[in-house]
Amino acid sequence: MLTVLLRATVLFFFAVLVMRVMGKRQIGQLQPYELVIAIMIADLAATPMGDIGVPLLYGIMPMLMLMLLHSVLSLLSLKSQAVRALLNGKPSVLVRRGIIQRKELCRSCYDLNDLLEEIRASGVMNPAEVGTMILETSGKVSVFPKAAYRAVTPEDLKLQTGYEGIPLTLVLDGRLERQNLAAGGLEEKWLLQKLKALGFAAFEEVLLASLDTDGMLFVQGKGEKPKLVIARALAPKEVVW
Repeated sequence: MLTVLLRATVLFFFAVLVMRVMGKRQIGQLQPYELVIAIMIADLAATPMGDIGVPLLYGIMPMLMLMLLHSVLSLLSLKSQAVRALLNGKPSVLVRRGIIQRKELCRSCYDLNDLLEEIRASGVMNPAEVGTMILETSGKVSVFPKAAYRAVTPEDLKLQTGYEGIPLTLVLDGRLERQNLAAGGLEEKWLLQKLKALGFAAFEEVLLASLDTDGMLFVQGKGEKPKLVIARALAPKEVVW
């Protein structure tokens, strides 16, 4: 039994390592050939895991080969558009200028129920509001409403907007995020002073503290009735990240 558990542990971590080496896109956005590789890796790991008579190398070596094959195919896809089209296919336009493309639906094995479901999943209730709908090579669907139904943007209103970037998490569950503090050119003493001014005596009392690129500090304390504060900590021109 111990042997089986050890083999399962080794194969699990090796399979995770292979998937990590293959990149995050492999996990979040599978192309057809990547899906095949992922299924084969799972099968290769399962065989020696369940049969102790099969050497571990019989599962590990093929997985290494698949990892190498994935790297080669990914490199070829980056270098050649023809190879990319052969391996991944091409996006299919299911709705063009508000008109459902029936032939494209048939070619993609996509029925009207699937179409309506994806439209609703994208946040559009009325299919008449859809201007363009694209079936991506990964199987995901991109839905774009007609111009008359899309949300108004600051550009439409001729408004000028400032820089908007990723907020820095400064305190997470009572622990100071020193790396993020350094990225913002800030000091621990400065942050502690800001928190004390808002009613928090120490970092341990804070569940979450984040600073956005507009200089606004968001702080939520711990407890059943947590204190929630949003206050200005920096001028927008002092933001450096």
